[in-house]
Order: sequence, then C-alpha cells, then structure tokens
Amino acid sequence: SIREFLCSEAMFHLGVPTTRALSLCLTGDVVLRDMFYDGHADYEKGAVVCRVAPSFLRFGNFQLFSARKDMKNLEKLLHYSIQADFPHLLSANQEPHTDTYLAWFAEVCRLNQEMVVHWMRVGFVHGVMNTDNMSILGLTIDYGPYGWLEVYDPDWTPNTTDAQYHRYAFGQQGCITHWNLAQLAQAIAPLLGDVQVLQATLDAYSADYKQAWQTMMGEKLGFQHQHSEEDQALVDELLRVMQLIEIDMTLFYRNLANIDVRQSVELQMAAIADAFYDWDAITAADRKSWHDWFHQYSCRLLQEHGNDAQRRLQMNAVNPKYVLRNYLSQMAIDQAEEGDVSLLHELLGVLRHPYDEQKDKSHFAKKRPEWARHRAGCSMLSCSS
Repeated sequence: SIREFLCSEAMFHLGVPTTRALSLCLTGDVVLRDMFYDGHADYEKGAVVCRVAPSFLRFGNFQLFSARKDMKNLEKLLHYSIQADFPHLLSANQEPHTDTYLAWFAEVCRLNQEMVVHWMRVGFVHGVMNTDNMSILGLTIDYGPYGWLEVYDPDWTPNTTDAQYHRYAFGQQGCITHWNLAQLAQAIAPLLGDVQVLQATLDAYSADYKQAWQTMMGEKLGFQHQHSEEDQALVDELLRVMQLIEIDMTLFYRNLANIDVRQSVELQMAAIADAFYDWDAITAADRKSWHDWFHQYSCRLLQEHGNDAQRRLQMNAVNPKYVLRNYLSQMAIDQAEEGDVSLLHELLGVLRHPYDEQKDKSHFAKKRPEWARHRAGCSMLSCSS
C-alpha cells in the first residue's frame, strides 16, 4: 500500500497521466502474504489505499461483454463511456453512433500512447500490462509489481512472473500498448461490423507512437528543433552505448544538462561520471564509443546556436532529478513497519518537486546502492508484493 500511494503521487508530480491516491490507512488487522509464492508466507500490517480517478473503466470491461457475446450490454457500456468520459465527441442531444465509436477508439489510442511515452521519459516500468490494467482514459492504473529503471536496460522487468519472457519489459511497453489496443478493437468490432476502419486507427498508432517517442527523446537531449533521420541515428547510438556499462538513466539525463558543449569531450564525460556504476571497468573500445557519441552530440547542439543555460532549463524540465527509486520505497516500507513513518513523509515531500534541486535532499537522487541490487522490493517483485 505504501508503494502504491507513493508511486501514484510521484507520477502525478512528474506530469505522467495517472490515477491518484486519496488516502493511506492501516486497518488494524494483519494479512498473511507470500510475496514470491515460494512458501515463505508472513504476516504484514493490513492497509487500504483509497484510489481516485475520473473513471475506472478498463479495456477488460469491454472484453468481458464481447467474450460473452452480450452485445446489448457492450453497446450500453460504450455509450456510457462516450457520454460520461468523452462528451466532447457528441453534438448537443446527439446519441452515439458508429462514427462516434471510431472517434472514441482513436481518443483511447491517443491517450494511452501519450501515457506510455511519459513512462518512457521518466523510466517507469509498469510490470503487468494486461488489458485489465489499461485505462480507457490513458491513466496509469494498478500499481502492482512496478519498478523504476535505475540501470538503463530496455529488457528489464520488475515482475518476477514476467522474468522468463520479459513481455512487459521497459522497452516493450509501447508495443504491448499497441497489442492491448488491438484487443480492445476486437472487443468493440461487432458494434461496427467493419474491422478495417478500426485497423486503420491501429495502424496509425505505430507511426504516432514513434513520432511522439522521437520528440520526447529530442526534448530529453535538449534539441530545440527536430531533424528526424540525423537525430534518430544519434539517439540509437546513445541507447546502444548506454548498455555497454551500467549507467543510471535518471542521473545520466539530469547530468547531461550540465555539460558545456564548447569544452573538451573529456570534461563533458566527467560531468556525467556520477551516473556510471563502475566507470573504471569500461574497456578501451567502449570508452571510445562514448567519446565519439559525445563529440557527435556536441556538434549537434552547436548547430542550433543556442546557449547552455537555455538548454539546461529545457532539459531539467523534462528530466527529473528525483524519482521513486526502488530502494527508497523499500526503505520507507521497512521503517514504517517499525512504526516510523518519517521517511515516508519526507520522501513524499521530495517527490512533489521532482524537477527542482531541493537543498539538502540530494541524497534522494543517488543511484542504487550495492546492497539493493538483488534485495526483494528493490530489484524484482511479484503481483503480491
């Protein structure tokens, strides 16, 4: 419950579309839980998170009626959703019809695409993106075995039950959203009769997501103008070299804003050194790859003739300094279990201003300590965590 409360509030202040946590209360009871389903059950304090949102309708709600071939209630649910959550799609006194259904589906696609691009921007990994955990409003919902990408690894998943196939890994989230939208399209298709019109919207999703993702990456790197092919090559190379050696994603992008493009590459690399977990372990070939990327990046920034101060402000507005690092939430849980909720309140206060420097709070921005590398709650979780 602490993890759910902290994360949804952290996401809201990061600017990520999300459901909110209204309250967190102890129940006074204890709950027997087996975190990893391995026979090591234990009692924990019972708690309740009160979650709020404009709507809790999910893709799965529509699939349920469709699977039962209950077209009457499927149509009722779709009409309710349009009238309650998307009234701008209707003219005055107008009843929903097939064109409205298509417009509704396009809106659902757009909202969920925007949500996932935000996830990718801040390094959030949902962990269990089934259709029952996808909101029609594109709000982050079901904070279960989520995690924050600390070491950059597009194949990382925080969910133990996803460890074999990595279906919901960080780098797969855009594709899984597309797949989930396809299941929603299949569910409402009987109300339209013609699946091709839905397919056209689905096909547009891929291109729209790619464009939105590229724009987001350009903003993270401080580009004021987008040059698609050249910039994409630069981004692709960055994501490659970031996997050569363990590097903290949040710290890297935040520190990148501090480089001086007119200084030597060596000084630029020194400005981001704190983001590496063990820079001394890098090979000569990999070091050269990093050197070459910084040289290309500096040349790219100089093309725009901007100033470093302006670029720094732009980058710091999209690259947070503070995120809910996995080990921080676990520390807050550990202390709360002992009756001390001071860290919980302090952490929540820090997370309400994730883009600010926050004097005397920099220890909350430090990369993952070694003791947290494989510890339960700090590395991977189950749906029962």
